[in-house]
Amino acid sequence: MTDTAAEIRLVYRVTGPDTGTADISGLRAGDDVELIGVLGNGYDVPYIAAHYVRPVLMGGGIGIPPMLELARELTSAYAGSGSGGSPTVILGYRDDETFLRKDFESAAMQGSLFLATEDGSVGTRGNVLDVMREQDVSCDVMLACGPMPMLRAIAAYAEERGVPAFVSLEERMACGVGACLGCVVRTGETDPHSHVKNARICTEGPVFRTTDVEILKA
Repeated sequence: MTDTAAEIRLVYRVTGPDTGTADISGLRAGDDVELIGVLGNGYDVPYIAAHYVRPVLMGGGIGIPPMLELARELTSAYAGSGSGGSPTVILGYRDDETFLRKDFESAAMQGSLFLATEDGSVGTRGNVLDVMREQDVSCDVMLACGPMPMLRAIAAYAEERGVPAFVSLEERMACGVGACLGCVVRTGETDPHSHVKNARICTEGPVFRTTDVEILKA
């Protein structure tokens, strides 16, 4: 395509020989692909930019790619608002294969970028919250995407400090449109669709405020 507004960039990791990601890796230029989207709800950038000026964006593993576009959109929103707000980005990797690092570095962000690796090969040894503590990062809202153990830890950290947090939940999704109820998360409110205290990650989510969902229990 020559029209960049009509392009979609997919960042994926092949998870096995007989998987959808393996099929994607075998695609070639000119192949036809059927897509359904956009599904669910993302981060409310206008709301965040209007109510907070020191957001920290935290991505872990496969949850890193969504943070790139969010960082760009927030940076643009702050530039247009004149509020002086700017995002801080913290990315957590297993080792020195810091994919998308250059994209974040060239995203023209006004804020800061920190890295954490489990083996200590790049940045802080540990996880994204270890960076928060080591670098003494302050924020007025936390925005995160990554594996559930990471999101649980962030939810607990935010609760302890009285900081609002919004997380993008990962889950296997069968239908993607909320019919199968295969990707539910416990909530404090009754879902009008299922009539129980559940929310469908594919439709009501994947982004939730941590106080609206019960993710602290394993």
